[in-house]
Amino acid sequence: MSTLRVDDRELLAFAELVGAEGPVAVEGSRTRWHVGGAVAEGTTLVRAPVGIVEYRPEEMTVQVRAGTAVADLHAELAARGQRSALPERGGTVGGAVAVGENGVAVLGRGSVRTSVLQVRYVSAEGALVTGGGPVVKNVSGFNLPKLIVGSLGTLGLVAEVVLRTNPVPASGRWLAAQGAAPLAVRDAVLRPSAVLWDGVTTWVHLEGHRGDVDAETRVLERLAAFEAVDGPPPLPPHRWRLAPSEVVDFATRGAGEFVGSIGVGTVWADQPQPPGPADPAAAIVSQRMKERFDPTNRLNPGRRPGWTR
Repeated sequence: MSTLRVDDRELLAFAELVGAEGPVAVEGSRTRWHVGGAVAEGTTLVRAPVGIVEYRPEEMTVQVRAGTAVADLHAELAARGQRSALPERGGTVGGAVAVGENGVAVLGRGSVRTSVLQVRYVSAEGALVTGGGPVVKNVSGFNLPKLIVGSLGTLGLVAEVVLRTNPVPASGRWLAAQGAAPLAVRDAVLRPSAVLWDGVTTWVHLEGHRGDVDAETRVLERLAAFEAVDGPPPLPPHRWRLAPSEVVDFATRGAGEFVGSIGVGTVWADQPQPPGPADPAAAIVSQRMKERFDPTNRLNPGRRPGWTR
């Protein structure tokens, strides 16, 4: 167990900073600041608390403040042979949770939404609210953490979370080949952590015991001219959400350069995803949820969850 012990006074001070009146948003490192639309002019920007409160490697959980840099969190976890599902794209823990964007190796690391066990956030009334529990087996009551993940801070401003961690595999390897059919690649290996495709090149991330990674590598080398590479390709700025079956046809959409996650349904592209027709039932539920959590629309006004990523 480690590291920094901080009592709730820091969170209460953050709640006081947010207050109960006037438009307000949390500003982190702005790595995904464009997601969901621009914050309305005149919105007060505040910063979330920073620091790792409690890390329990034996329980594979970590309690961390929302303003903590993801890189700092991952450095602490890596020292004990663990990692989290938060994406390796810079930014803060709270920003990653608010955006809800998974990393490229989501098939191996798991999703952000399922990794958040507990969330503490400041409500539109300026109150500190806790949802979920600090242990993995906690399923009682309404699953508030899953609701907050991806809500872009429009339902509550994240102050602290408890995350599930997982072990870093003994071996990991990125491979790439031009001309390899991405669906055939995905089906050829047992459990890839990622299969990425940009219309020409296919990247695969293999993880596990060294012998298993070597065996899977040989399978891929028989399929195409795969070679080891340093890592995944650079990702374009805008995230699209599609049905997994639509990713292989993405090149026909004219959205510029892209990188698609095969089997997941996520595409990163040069151009933003056009707003699609809203599901009427989902729109009603979303509106009612917003009215319940933030009736005066003071939390991140101007942002709309479900917009282009």
